[in-house]
Amino acid sequence: MEITTKEFKHCVMLNLTGRVDSSTATQFSKAMDKINEAGTYKIVVDMSGLEYMSSAGFRALLATQRNCKRYNRGEVVLAVVPVRIHEALELAGFTELFRTFDDALTAVGQF
Repeated sequence: MEITTKEFKHCVMLNLTGRVDSSTATQFSKAMDKINEAGTYKIVVDMSGLEYMSSAGFRALLATQRNCKRYNRGEVVLAVVPVRIHEALELAGFTELFRTFDDALTAVGQF
């Protein structure tokens, strides 16, 4: 898995490439924690290059979403979610917890 970040005026975008599974979910979680520790609570997760996300990745997303929404500071939004990952999010009931966008620029623009 490869993570790249891009800072915008009102948010940070994480671009994920590869697979988020039990061995890489910790790296993903730490990347999001680092953004929160820097004082940014509006995060766009661009999943356009993502091949697979396990339940460990979903847990990392959920933990960060809870932290961002605490005290109405911000939220995590998902952009360009692959069909298979969207289906898994739907089965897990996560589509109610995360706003999703068809392209990354629209997701960034909503902040």
